[in-house]
Amino acid sequence: MTQVLDLVPIWTVILALAVFFYVLLDGFDLGVGMLYGFAPDACSRNAIMNSIAPVWDGNETWLLLGGIGLFAAFPTAFAVIIPAVYFPIMVMLLALVFRGLAFEFRFRDAENRTFWDHAFCYGSAAATFAQGLVLGAFIQGFPVRDGQFAGTSFAFLTPFSVLTGVALLFGYGLLGAGWLILKTEAGIQAAARRQGRICLIGVVTAIAIVSIWTPIMSSAVAERWFTWPNIALFAPVPVLTGAIAVGTWRSLSSKAEAAPFFGAIGLFVLAYAGIAISLYPMIVPYQLTLWEAASSPRTQAFLLVGTLFLLPVILTYSSWSYWVFRGKVRTDVGYE
Repeated sequence: MTQVLDLVPIWTVILALAVFFYVLLDGFDLGVGMLYGFAPDACSRNAIMNSIAPVWDGNETWLLLGGIGLFAAFPTAFAVIIPAVYFPIMVMLLALVFRGLAFEFRFRDAENRTFWDHAFCYGSAAATFAQGLVLGAFIQGFPVRDGQFAGTSFAFLTPFSVLTGVALLFGYGLLGAGWLILKTEAGIQAAARRQGRICLIGVVTAIAIVSIWTPIMSSAVAERWFTWPNIALFAPVPVLTGAIAVGTWRSLSSKAEAAPFFGAIGLFVLAYAGIAISLYPMIVPYQLTLWEAASSPRTQAFLLVGTLFLLPVILTYSSWSYWVFRGKVRTDVGYE
C-alpha cells in the first residue's frame, strides 16, 4: 500500500507565515496611515507618506497569498470562514481600495488634498478595525452544520470581536509609530514616540483582557493553557510578553530608533504564538481541524509546486525594496 505524503503541515506553515507577514507588514503601514491623520502640517504629512510610499502596495501581496492559500489548501475552512465574516472582509477590502485611491489622488488632485488626506487616515482605520473584527470572530469560533457556516450574517459582531477590533487599532498604531521613529526625525519622530506610548498602553491592556476572556469563553483553551505540564511549557509566552512590553516602553522614552519597532514586532509574534497555542490544530476553531478542512493530497501537491516557486520571488523583491529604500525619509524628495 502506497503511503501518501502528508502536506498539511507544510501548507499550515505557508498559510501561517502569509498571514503573519501580512499582519506585520501591512499592519505598520496601516498604522502609519492612522497616525497620518494627527500630522500637524503638510510638510509632516508628506514625510509620513514618503516613509511608506515605496513599500505599502507590495505589503498587500501577503493578503492575496493568504486568501488563495486558504481557498486552495483548506477549501472547507474557506467555505465556513468567508461567509461568517463576509461583511467585515467586504469593509476591509473597500477600505483598502479607498485608501489606495487616496494615496494616488493626494498627489494628483491638489484642490481636494484635504479630502484625500482624511480618506487615507479613515480608510486605514476602517481596514484595521475590520481585520480586528475578523480576528475576534475567528477566535470565538463559528457555528457549523454539514461543513457549512450555520450562523447569521452579523454573528461576527460581538463584544469580544469589537474588543479585538479596538485592540488591533492600538496594535497597528504601535507598529506605525515604531516605523516612523525608525524612518523620520525631529518633530515627527517625537510625536511618534508619544503616540507609541499611548498605543502600547492600549496593546498591553487589550492583551491582558483577551488573555483572561478567551479561557473563560472556551474550556478547551483554558485546559490547553492551565493544565500540567502545559502551564509550565507555555509560561514563557506571557513572561516574554511582559518583558518586551517593558523594554518597548523604555525604548519609546529614550533615543533608541530601531528598538520600538522591533519591540512592537516582538509583541505581535508572541500574540500570534498565543493564538496558535490556544487553537492548534483547529483551523475553524472548535469545529474543524486542519486535516478535516484540507483539500486532497494531489491538489495540495500540485499547488505546492507553484507556491514554492512563488515564495522566494515574493521574499526577494520584498526584501530588496526595503533594502533599496532603507534610511531616513527626506521632506524635499518623495513620491510624485
